[in-house]
Amino acid sequence: MSEIVRIDSGNIVQILGGASGLGLHVGAPFDDPIYLVDVHVAGTTHVDNIDVLVEGLSVGDRLSFQRDKDNPYDKLAIRVMNHNDVRIGFIPCDKNEILARLMDGGKLLYGEIMEKALIDRHWNKITMRVFLDD
Repeated sequence: MSEIVRIDSGNIVQILGGASGLGLHVGAPFDDPIYLVDVHVAGTTHVDNIDVLVEGLSVGDRLSFQRDKDNPYDKLAIRVMNHNDVRIGFIPCDKNEILARLMDGGKLLYGEIMEKALIDRHWNKITMRVFLDD
């Protein structure tokens, strides 16, 4: 080390970034959302009026998530909600463990619709990308 920095007073932010400090930028770890995984929305066939709800969805729309810890079938369940906070389905149980643990740890996750299709005239398949906004 070529320089010794004398600390007389101030907090760590002042020391690292202040006018007399080291001039380091201390910011958020990531400025952009972090892409995690692609998934389809599970359980759409069990949602009342799903056809009407899907009509109101477009590619690129943002979907919010809500943990459903009291779900009797899956303690790691995550509800997928449209822009009106209406449930359109769930994150599939084979993809929800890490996502649920991140949400339980206070992290903000959301989805963006990549594709929607009606399969065999009865299943509204909605595919989305899941992001972490840290």
